[in-house]
Amino acid sequence: MRFLSKDRFRKPIVCGLFLVHLLCIAGCGGDRQSNGKAAEIPGVSDGEILLGSSCALSGIAAFQGTEYIRGALTCFHDINAQGGVHGRRIRLVTTDDAYSPARCVANTQQLINEDRVFALTCYLGTPTAVKIIPLVQEAHIPIVGLMTGASALREPFKHCIVNIRASYFEETEATVRHLVEDVGLSRFAVFYQYDAYGFDGLTGAGLALKRYGLEPVARASYTRGTMDVSEAAEQIAASSAQAVIVVGTYGPAAKFIQLVKQRKADLIFHAVSFVGPEELAEKLGSDAEDVIITQVVPSPWETELLPAAARYNRLLVKYFPGRKPSFAGFEGFINAVLLVEGLKRAGHDLSRERLIEAIESIRQFDVGIAQPLDYGPKDHQGLKQVYFTRVKDGRFVPIDDWQQIRRERPVPAVPNAAGGKTQ
Repeated sequence: MRFLSKDRFRKPIVCGLFLVHLLCIAGCGGDRQSNGKAAEIPGVSDGEILLGSSCALSGIAAFQGTEYIRGALTCFHDINAQGGVHGRRIRLVTTDDAYSPARCVANTQQLINEDRVFALTCYLGTPTAVKIIPLVQEAHIPIVGLMTGASALREPFKHCIVNIRASYFEETEATVRHLVEDVGLSRFAVFYQYDAYGFDGLTGAGLALKRYGLEPVARASYTRGTMDVSEAAEQIAASSAQAVIVVGTYGPAAKFIQLVKQRKADLIFHAVSFVGPEELAEKLGSDAEDVIITQVVPSPWETELLPAAARYNRLLVKYFPGRKPSFAGFEGFINAVLLVEGLKRAGHDLSRERLIEAIESIRQFDVGIAQPLDYGPKDHQGLKQVYFTRVKDGRFVPIDDWQQIRRERPVPAVPNAAGGKTQ
């Protein structure tokens, strides 16, 4: 892959948060010395803006991470070919954390203190991202675009963290609403990864069900980095659930769905966006049919309807020939478009704080996906939209009519007190 980067794992460095603070001058871009003279801005020179990323380029989330970075680079390469932003080319230093929180922390310390990047971008995963929040806040460095819907990145508000995608709470809330109100379900189970990511999805599902006076009829988890899902599959298959909300990565999620389907074929399965839709569908094969997956960006294959999808596909062919479009790649591309717009609005006299202020000035910004991006001084999440797809004949088909799902898949029966079946 032709990354403009150093794709390597960085060894942890001996550096505390106090040192980060000294190196990065107070303020999200505390950019002036006490005598009033402009200080050197980390990662900014006359000809370059240096960005840093810690992302899963290997391990259990490698597909999402690799696609996410590639999508961002299609945009950055194109901007650089046009002369950059105010005459500065964008260079992205990528490091591989393999979806490990400890490695993500070490990489982020390295990017801030050794590489001295201007800003961070293209981070992936809840368990990794939540661990670097203290580093980002102490260093007052902007981080723009994270592939996670974690609530901890949104509440309470954090000045230096800029999200683009909808949250996991928004994904699960929309899913429960449609399945309860439109499909007529009332009994839900949750299968989740036992870490911050899974807990966020579990909490979101619980809050969404509570609005209808419901709660999960079963909860089962697996350990991150393993494929040990057999016990969880047995537990949920034995429950009275009509639908299962899946909060995991593609490998364990696929094995879990296959095992449960062997016992209970009429269950409806929903997976949140981080699952890795393409890899999940490939691993499931025919078992992927009708699995519902929420997305936080529209289909990257809608090139006739969405200008951003057309541009993403064109640039992917140009800079990464032979690579296929993906939801993760399209999300990375949109994140990069937003970051570039912020850099443009910040002007030639660039600073970290000016970048944050520039993004906060964005209102109804058309990125070419039909849904505009909106920000504000206390609103650092650009998109709230959740998109629904289900797998049909190996393709991701948008769900436009939930009543059709109800007609095609009658509400699964559940046991009643007398031991019989009821709807």
